[in-house]
Order: sequence, then structure tokens, then C-alpha cells
Amino acid sequence: MVKNGYYSFTHNTPETFEELRVFLSNRDSVVTRLVSAKNQIHRWVDVVFPELRQVFKSLICTGSLATLRLFPMPEALSKLQPQDVIAGWKTLMKRHSGERKARVLVSLACRSVGSKQATHAYKLHLKQLLDEYDLACQQLKTVEAEIIAVLDRIPFAKSMLAAKGISAISLAGILGEAGDLSGFVHGNALLRHAGLNLAETSSGKWTGQMKISKRGRSRLRRFIFMMTMSLVMNNPEFQAMHAYNVRVKMMKKMRSIMKLCGKLSRILVGMARSREAYNPHKTMPIQLAA
Repeated sequence: MVKNGYYSFTHNTPETFEELRVFLSNRDSVVTRLVSAKNQIHRWVDVVFPELRQVFKSLICTGSLATLRLFPMPEALSKLQPQDVIAGWKTLMKRHSGERKARVLVSLACRSVGSKQATHAYKLHLKQLLDEYDLACQQLKTVEAEIIAVLDRIPFAKSMLAAKGISAISLAGILGEAGDLSGFVHGNALLRHAGLNLAETSSGKWTGQMKISKRGRSRLRRFIFMMTMSLVMNNPEFQAMHAYNVRVKMMKKMRSIMKLCGKLSRILVGMARSREAYNPHKTMPIQLAA
């Protein structure tokens, strides 16, 4: 393995980038809990009060959550007047959902087909789900504030965030997993570190196809891919390059995205090494810049 060059040198990660890595790992666990709480709230509504979906398009919106906190059971809600519902909304929302929705909500509660048994158990379950949702939201807000504070201490991070389509979370994920990008000689080294480089699967006389090696950090691959997708959707230069790859070079869309992942890696490493700001004219290839 060593004779054939299948090894890599270890790099000491500065403390700032190690903090980003810990914060991003923490954020992933918080997001997992938050998604789980949302899914369980959806299931609870489907069992107890499925008609709530006819009033609110999203069960996680402010009005829906306020209704679940104040009037969780449709049987109790059916005994109230619309004015009572509005008065309850006003205690939790500055702008309530309106009298029309309150009337529809009471009307649907009167003929709800949800479960009418074990009401105490269902109310306790919903309260715990809402508490878990609130806790996860607060923890997510706290950890994202810490991530932004750490990014402010990295010299080249501000110039990268100035590029349209690069978010603080995706940049923090790349820096946390890869470390100081100025330590990479070229953007292709960052691709190899993430396992996004091309490799041939062959054995003896059999020769396979060139595919992505995936011999690297999976989370780094995820953040590079997510940032590339965001740039393709929001950044004019990446939109033009993606359109050129698909329409002129006749590439498949996913192949174009993977090629732009390499472009992004070279841009990030170049900005980190030169400490230059994002330059749209340097980003565009010669064919498109002309």
C-alpha cells in the first residue's frame, strides 16, 4: 500500500476548525431530533385531529402550533365559540389566524373522526412532543449562533460568504471537516480528501469504469454537494456553467453537478490561499466569459 502511494499525510487541525467540526456534529444531532419531533407531531394529528390539515397548510406553522398547545383535543374545542379560540390565539400570537379560520376550526372539531379514547394519554404525549420541538429549536438557534461566531474568527471566511449561494452552515461544514483550506496545494486535493475524485475499479485483466472513489470524509462530500447545489440555484456564474455543460456539452445534469463540485473546490482553496475576494470574472470559463 505504501509502496504504491496509497497513503496520505495527517494534518494537525487548528482549534478554530476543530470547534466547527464539533458544532456541526452537534447540529446534526439536534436537526435529527427536530425532524423526529415534527414527524411525530404529524402522526399525532393524523390520529387525534386529522381535520386540522384543512385549516392550516403546515402543521408546524405558528397558528397550528398555537392551536395544538391551547386546544389539543377536538372534543373540547367543539364546545368553544370562535371568539374563545381567537382570545386564546392572542395569548400566543401577535397576529392570529383570523375569525374565518376560527369558525372553520370549531366546525371541523364538531365532526372530527379522530380518536376519542385515551384523551389524557394523547394530551400528555403531545405536550412532550411540543416540549421536545421547542427544545430542539432553541438548541439549533444556539449552536448556529456559535457557528457564525467561529466563522467570524476565520480570515478568509468572510470573503467566501460574500459569494451569492454560499451559506454559513455549508461553509462551516466544509471548514470543519477539511480544516484550514490554505493547507491544500490544489482544489483537487480537497476533492480527494472528500472522496470526490475519480478512481478506476479494476482487478487483474478486468478494467472497470471510472467512478467517484468515495474514499474520504462522507460529511465533507455532503457539504460540498449541498453548497454546489445552492450555487447552481442562486449564483449566476454557476447557473451559466451548469447550463453550458447540459446544453452545449450535452452532459447529464448530475455529471455537470459533480464537475461543478470540482470547480467549487478549486475556488475555495484558491480564495483561502490567496486571501482574495470572490471574483465572478475569474469563476467563468473562457468560453462563457467571452
